[in-house]
Amino acid sequence: MSHTGPETSSYTVHGNRIEAARWAPGLHIVATPIGNLGDITVRALETLSSADLIACEDTRVTAKLLRHYGIHVPTVAYHDHNAARRRPELLEALAQGRMIALVSDAGTPLVSDPGYRLVRETIDAGHPVTALPGASALLAGLAIAGLPSDTFLFAGFLPPKTVGRRKRLETFVAVPATLVFYEAPQRLAESLADMAAVLGDREAVVARELTKRFEERAGDRLAGLAVRYAQSGPPKGELVVLVAPPGDEAPGEEEIETTLRRLMETESVSRAAALAADATGLPRKELYRRALAIAGRG
Repeated sequence: MSHTGPETSSYTVHGNRIEAARWAPGLHIVATPIGNLGDITVRALETLSSADLIACEDTRVTAKLLRHYGIHVPTVAYHDHNAARRRPELLEALAQGRMIALVSDAGTPLVSDPGYRLVRETIDAGHPVTALPGASALLAGLAIAGLPSDTFLFAGFLPPKTVGRRKRLETFVAVPATLVFYEAPQRLAESLADMAAVLGDREAVVARELTKRFEERAGDRLAGLAVRYAQSGPPKGELVVLVAPPGDEAPGEEEIETTLRRLMETESVSRAAALAADATGLPRKELYRRALAIAGRG
């Protein structure tokens, strides 16, 4: 793996070709946009354009960014499935004095993305490691959530199955901080229901497609959000789920009735009670009784 970059490099912004001096050898951790290509930093463009090699989570995704800014630098895939094989090659290139940029598909590398072991082994080998901060879905979601941001815990992706997910959530019950999760669209409704059942019916926000054209912020209590996405189906795009710190999570009478009425618009009484029980953690028999009373009132 031998790549030697030019003494100077260049990139294009709004049709203007910009020359940039070559950066120092070492491993450069480069944050890239999470959706809006305009969120790239000047420092990131200078680094990417002057690198000998760019290690990417997916070369096809990174190629779109590089084409947009007229950057012509060799790329190589570095992801969970090939990291053990690829790491020695990258470390050898660093030993030869090369400059390597590490990027993920979007946002800041190492945040729910591969790269930790490469950074650790690069440090152990005595090569310099530099971080270029920038876009992050975690921080963008926290900024628009309207939840306490002085203390937060990023928990990444939860286990895909209910049993594992609830067991993991139990470890966060007493954490006095806003909890931040990444989640896949097809698991969102079930995850929200499990959060409500384990954490209590806390205030929460689902942030979708951050920085993109159809950016959306949906705020409610966990049970209400679980019902919303159970009815609407999986949303499109990347998701960040933010949950308020522990407090008074017990849903009030009005909230319970609102949840049941919303469900009963499309579901039978028994099905509505079952879904509400999953979302709130309240006994199904009690919710069925309340649903019958609502149905009787019209």
